[in-house]
Amino acid sequence: MLPIEEKLNTAPTTVAIIGGGLAGLYAGRLLHAAEIDFKLIEARDRLGGRILSAGETGEPTQDGFDLGPSWFWPAMQPELTSLVRELGLATFPQHNDGDVIFERMSRETPWRYRATHQEPQSMRLAGGTGTLVSALAKQLPPECVLIETCVRQMALVAAKVSLTLAKADGSQDSLVAEQVIAAVPPRLLANISFSPAIAQRWSETPTWMAPHAKFFAVYDRPFWRDAGLSGTAQSFVGPLGEIHDATTASGKAALFGFLGVDARVRASLGEAALRKSCLDQLARLYGPRALHPRATIFKDWAADPFTATADDRIGGTHPEPSVAPWVTGAWQEHLSLGGSETSAEEPGYMAGALNAADRAVTEVIQRLRASSAKPNQ
Repeated sequence: MLPIEEKLNTAPTTVAIIGGGLAGLYAGRLLHAAEIDFKLIEARDRLGGRILSAGETGEPTQDGFDLGPSWFWPAMQPELTSLVRELGLATFPQHNDGDVIFERMSRETPWRYRATHQEPQSMRLAGGTGTLVSALAKQLPPECVLIETCVRQMALVAAKVSLTLAKADGSQDSLVAEQVIAAVPPRLLANISFSPAIAQRWSETPTWMAPHAKFFAVYDRPFWRDAGLSGTAQSFVGPLGEIHDATTASGKAALFGFLGVDARVRASLGEAALRKSCLDQLARLYGPRALHPRATIFKDWAADPFTATADDRIGGTHPEPSVAPWVTGAWQEHLSLGGSETSAEEPGYMAGALNAADRAVTEVIQRLRASSAKPNQ
């Protein structure tokens, strides 16, 4: 660990936020509104974390397909809905009109049936969920955001936290903060070295999206709608277990599915074979036109080192809500966990990210006020 007086190239701050996904950005917004100094530290070369809206090449874009979370439910997620409205973001309903396909066995013709009306209605953001990230990022002072920067170590020194940072160019830096909000999945936080050591259950908490992969087939038009199909399908044959219409608000037509193939199997098969197998399945379900997309996009979150650990490549359980303390010992006065998985409500979802960030910021503000009220502080 670097001593505080050495290599302090980054100015000290009141709060360090680890992670520039939705939770980290929202925490930054709340701190900025409270006029509390902060630094947001993101390992990737972009903000958003598991929120990624990409174009046909798979690169981030302002009008793309959602390679991470796609939907939200206004009737069930009022805080997220309120934020979307406050930011002035346009929304549209997930396309569900038409018949649903069910593929039970490889030797059977897929079944087609009329689906019941979905309630509550799932909604999407025009331009993709990445517009939420962009809107939040624009509200943060640019000098408060550090990208391509990893936190390697954290140490309690003289009632403050010293963070050792690793830059993408191989250089090393140090940041001193009074408080830290870890807005990342607990399993990723467990990779950081703590001094003093901290007893925790972070490694036991599944990271949502981490075991999963998404496949998109982009077409000139949504031809399945002409046949009275919604684009929704479920399959026990695979490789896609669940399929939906991914056509954007701007009219870019696509189908997408979650791969029902274990991450270790995906790695052994290879991306090319998986793409071909996915297109073959789409042709079985939607006809031969599905074999000829204008582009395909494949995103395997299990292969993303800033999302998944080795533990996340096995199974796909959803994180369970918990009110047990996430931080113990001396770190309780300086560290709050604010990643979506730590939310007591809807952990793993976008709504959970807002809930967890809100709680973490509240904890930090309470500790800062308590500290300022002490004599000689």
